[in-house]
Amino acid sequence: MIFGLLCVFQLSHSSSDKDDFTKVRAVNLGGWLVVEGWIKPSLFDGIPNGDMLDGVQVQLKSVALQKYVSAVGGGGGNVNVDQDAASTWETFKLWRVSDSEFQFRCLNGQFLTASNQDVISATTDSPGDSETFYIERNNTLLHIKLLNGSYLQVTNNNQLTSNHRSQPGWGDDMATFQMTIAANNLHGDYQLANGYGPAQAKAVLTEHRKSFVTGNDFFLLSQNGVNAVRIPVGWWIAYDPDPPAPFIGGSLENLDRAFYWAQVYGLKCIIDLHAAPGSQNGMEHSASRDGSVDWPSEVNIQKTLDVIKFLAQRYADDPSLLGVELLNEPSAGTVPLDTLVSYYKRGYKIVRSYSETAYVIFCQRIGNADPMELYEADLGPTNTVVDLHYYNLFDPYYEKLNATENIRFVYEKRLPQVWALNGAKGPLVFVGEWVNEWNVANASQIQYRSFGKAQLEVFGEASFGWSYWTVRCNSVHWDYEWNVRNRYLIIGKQSCLQLQSLKHNRG
Repeated sequence: MIFGLLCVFQLSHSSSDKDDFTKVRAVNLGGWLVVEGWIKPSLFDGIPNGDMLDGVQVQLKSVALQKYVSAVGGGGGNVNVDQDAASTWETFKLWRVSDSEFQFRCLNGQFLTASNQDVISATTDSPGDSETFYIERNNTLLHIKLLNGSYLQVTNNNQLTSNHRSQPGWGDDMATFQMTIAANNLHGDYQLANGYGPAQAKAVLTEHRKSFVTGNDFFLLSQNGVNAVRIPVGWWIAYDPDPPAPFIGGSLENLDRAFYWAQVYGLKCIIDLHAAPGSQNGMEHSASRDGSVDWPSEVNIQKTLDVIKFLAQRYADDPSLLGVELLNEPSAGTVPLDTLVSYYKRGYKIVRSYSETAYVIFCQRIGNADPMELYEADLGPTNTVVDLHYYNLFDPYYEKLNATENIRFVYEKRLPQVWALNGAKGPLVFVGEWVNEWNVANASQIQYRSFGKAQLEVFGEASFGWSYWTVRCNSVHWDYEWNVRNRYLIIGKQSCLQLQSLKHNRG
């Protein structure tokens, strides 16, 4: 059935005839210089209270009242202990100060505070000592203590106060709370560094950066259909060796090493700014502290442009540099298009001031956004690229598709969009992230091969090329080297191409 479908949907169009240049066949070095816990979960194994990292969402229920602590209106006013069920007002994001000290951020951004005499409220925007609580823990049961030694307790009229003066026992229900972890989705650089603390985080990341990607990987990639690498970096790389807390220095020397290996093994490098100051999408791979998106401010945008300047200046003359991606996966829901376009235009000019030939790559917004919006923005006249990320994942629509339907979707939906963008005036088309994984349970090796073949054919039509996510991963079907080694992904020799004939944008 699968093979019959492939015969029906053979490609009949090739943009390469029009553009006549060799395309990028790249692999992302994800999880290396920007941490993503799902790629290597063991990085977090040694963190004390490792289920209470920055951004973990918790709910607190009074053992005595059997009611939830609630920031009325989502924060900005009173705190009551009067809700039978927990929703957004009763959910708090942790800011970790140490392995036993935490701050609690409400839905609207304010923090629980003891600044109003003995009554706890949610009225402070910037946390300090009055918003920092020491946690004593007995599995899911908590005692919550102020830095002055007083403990939180509930009152019979549903208030939360800080006037329990002595250490409570676990049978003292008025001062005991049951914690429920509602979400624990962030395992990035912020969580790792702040979780371990500076000394231990440096030891963990130094070993990880040394061993996770090596020169041998560049050799293997060069022998298995790859001619480039896309290297995610965080904004703190520009401040090496002593970046702002809690980030850990050392990524710059590893990026330098990657450029050296690329030159040795004949690969090209795309530097991808994966994590911007304040976070552009609230995800762990943008180093968000708690899921907030604070990048779209002039202060953070200027800091980001300074990072682009640093990277362009440092690598512009390196023969292995292929391009600079100005920002990975900005969120359509929180990053306005006009703000992004302005940043992209300024970033383009910065790169051009150091290199006339390096490609400047603009990632589409993720979420509800059409990549054509970037083609209509006139972002720059030469050597520009729009980056699309294609996953048959992360949306309920794909959960119901079987193997045949997934493959049909690649040919019937992805391919027309690639062709349409190929034909648009302006930037080249780059499928900068894709993976040979789906939601099909118990799929066979043959089905995986067919899905991979479909994606290679369709994404190979993109006028700039493609980049697989990622080089190595705890989830094996995301692991490029595992896929190739176990023949779940067949990269033909025709894909092992050189880059010297890449030329400028179409007119």
